[in-house]
Amino acid sequence: MKPLAHAVPGGLRQLLHNAPLSDGKVAFAWRMVVGAAFDRATAVKLEDGVLVVETASAQWARELKRSQSVILPRLQAMLGDANIARIVVRQHV
Repeated sequence: MKPLAHAVPGGLRQLLHNAPLSDGKVAFAWRMVVGAAFDRATAVKLEDGVLVVETASAQWARELKRSQSVILPRLQAMLGDANIARIVVRQHV
């Protein structure tokens, strides 16, 4: 038997995947995928299948660009492959 903690991520993913797409859902999925520190340093908005991420600094932008190959598939699992095709990073000036 597996611990309950193993079922929660899959259950959460299923709930998010089936819920209507909204700004709140996108922000929640982002927070769950990247963690609290990254979430605090960024702002996200989904525009026509592109997740636009504004970062607080060049350092956060570099880290995000380096981590995209891990972040994108996790977001697609939560939001649906058809809803998010790529990530664009912008440094907030």
